[in-house]
Amino acid sequence: MAAGACWKPACQVVGLHLRTVQRWRQRPDADRRRGPHKAPPNKLSLVEHRLLVAEMTSPGHCDLSPHHIVVRLADQGRFLASESTMYRALRQEKLLAHRHRSRPPQRRRRPDPHRATGPAQVLSWDITYLRSPIRGAFYYLYLALDVWSRKIMAWAVHDCESTQHATEMFLGLCLEHGLDPKGLVFHADNGGPMKGATLLATLQGLGVVTSFSRPRISNDNPFSESLFKTLKYQPNYPEAPFLSIDHARSWVQNFALWYNTQHLHSNIHYVTPDDRHYGRHIRILEQRHATYQRARERNPQRWSQDTRNWKPALVVELNPIPVIPDQVREATT
Repeated sequence: MAAGACWKPACQVVGLHLRTVQRWRQRPDADRRRGPHKAPPNKLSLVEHRLLVAEMTSPGHCDLSPHHIVVRLADQGRFLASESTMYRALRQEKLLAHRHRSRPPQRRRRPDPHRATGPAQVLSWDITYLRSPIRGAFYYLYLALDVWSRKIMAWAVHDCESTQHATEMFLGLCLEHGLDPKGLVFHADNGGPMKGATLLATLQGLGVVTSFSRPRISNDNPFSESLFKTLKYQPNYPEAPFLSIDHARSWVQNFALWYNTQHLHSNIHYVTPDDRHYGRHIRILEQRHATYQRARERNPQRWSQDTRNWKPALVVELNPIPVIPDQVREATT
């Protein structure tokens, strides 16, 4: 490094991981490795290792995984090593590589975190199925909500998934609420309608910051998923399929009105999304705090600690960076 080498290749030369060296530099006492002082007695000898590698790379086994090789050898009345030992030997010989025509496994990085300190900064949207009278056919509910206030900003019900419908919903959302789309974060899943060319071109042209979940990881879009659960577990949600698309639209319209104006949301201190979105929640929470303070003054012996926390949440994070245990330990000390 003193001679000008880069971190990553320098770590590879000495056989260390870059993150390991970075951790050591931050905390010099972080290296607590205690390697074995002698080789385990059941370790394969050099001859056994070479015979095992030769068997796994033989014409009859070179296209099979260790799991299949172990079974084939057992059928022949032979045992050379376990699956884990075979995988270890393949890694040592640099033979453990993806060789099929199928796409190799991909590592998907977490979506970028986004912080909302007020309404109309970060929106989340998704599509869910609504049952129709025809078995196997569905209506599709497009729904967008504000992450900070949990307010349903826009919704639409159609008989198909289409990036054009999603584009129309977003443009209608901006028009109805008078939003400037430039700089607005619009988070969605990784489905086809979310990444369609029509929608992406519209969002990019308006200066919207697009954000997407990792494939098949619903936790990356928790606000929309939680809203869909609230919707489908409503007591008045139809147990039978919706009779028509107009029936579905009428039901969703009533649900959105109830959710925004009457539903006391637990994650925003039990105020309605409309109250939080338009700033009325501050007065409501102050009144609740004053009520608890008066109750404590009347009966102080009933309160061993402070009263309930009625302070509004100032920041809401979408996909925050996870806190590692070392950071938790340092924060508590």
